[in-house]
Amino acid sequence: MLDFVIILLFILAAAGVGFDSVQLLPNSVQEQVSNIEALRWITAGFAALIGFGVGLTVQVTYRRLEARVRELPIEVILTRAVGLVIGLLLANLMLAPIFLLPFPSEFSFIKPIAGILGSIMFAFLGVSLADTHGRTFLRLINPNSLESILVAEGTLKSASSKILDTSCIIDGRIEELLKTGFIEGQILVSQFVLQELQQLADAANDQKRARGRRGLDILKQMQKAFPERLVIHPADYEDIHTVDAKLVRFAQEINGMLLTNDYNLSKVANLQKVPVLNVNDLAQAVRPIYLPGDGLDLKILKEGKEPTQGIGYLGDGTMVVVEEGRQYQGSEVRVIVTSALQTSAGRMIFARPAASVM
Repeated sequence: MLDFVIILLFILAAAGVGFDSVQLLPNSVQEQVSNIEALRWITAGFAALIGFGVGLTVQVTYRRLEARVRELPIEVILTRAVGLVIGLLLANLMLAPIFLLPFPSEFSFIKPIAGILGSIMFAFLGVSLADTHGRTFLRLINPNSLESILVAEGTLKSASSKILDTSCIIDGRIEELLKTGFIEGQILVSQFVLQELQQLADAANDQKRARGRRGLDILKQMQKAFPERLVIHPADYEDIHTVDAKLVRFAQEINGMLLTNDYNLSKVANLQKVPVLNVNDLAQAVRPIYLPGDGLDLKILKEGKEPTQGIGYLGDGTMVVVEEGRQYQGSEVRVIVTSALQTSAGRMIFARPAASVM
């Protein structure tokens, strides 16, 4: 209904302008027209067609703007609105002396131009500052909100926002983790991470291009599956040149948690007191634990270092050394775990065929 009203208003406004525009014609031209009323209706019809085109464009633009605004978090909308108002107020205060200065009539156009340019510049500055320091501003103006009181009392513990880095997105396991429901809170993808993915997708190197496109595809799937949780955050830091440093600064500003599988980024973030969730650490922690005496079915793939040993692998890549397992190479056999060893290269399990144990 709103779309129809927008287009109709433009049609009626344009038709009215076209109908009355005949009055602007010189009298000599109007005298040459035999039927002035017919000319009015013809110009009104042509103007209505133009109004329909303009109204359709405005309606499409409005719907796109509405969709983008709906995707923004409420705190971003609020802080941007406050930043815009403050910017416009500062522009009016600082430009007021210019309007009081006496200008020659030839240069009177300077005042409205200065007012428009100043308002645009200060409005943009206010919105930019709101994006950078918005959450801090909200905490200052409302430090005793109900949520803050409950958190302080220990009754409620709010879930921290999770910030995705590029490697974690490309890895793809984060989508499956979100489906399990083990990760709480809002999932943020910063603008500079999105730009890095786009640069990878446009790279000349085939491997980099494939990684970038995979990351963008995974983000698109996550956005469809979790439209309310996944947010593209507009924050960026022009004074910082590396993406890892930007991620750490972003996490510090919003008190968020980094979600990554980058070992070096995890160490740097921990040194700066930024909480980190490492997907690789999670995968290591949830590996099944096999105790001596446990049985499992294993396919012996190759020979071991010792003459009678056979080697197989679990689904997570853990190597299993089977004593007296060489004779079963190429076939699947039931083995009994005898011991497990944790090394710097990973976990290793030792076992024997169930037949030899019995």
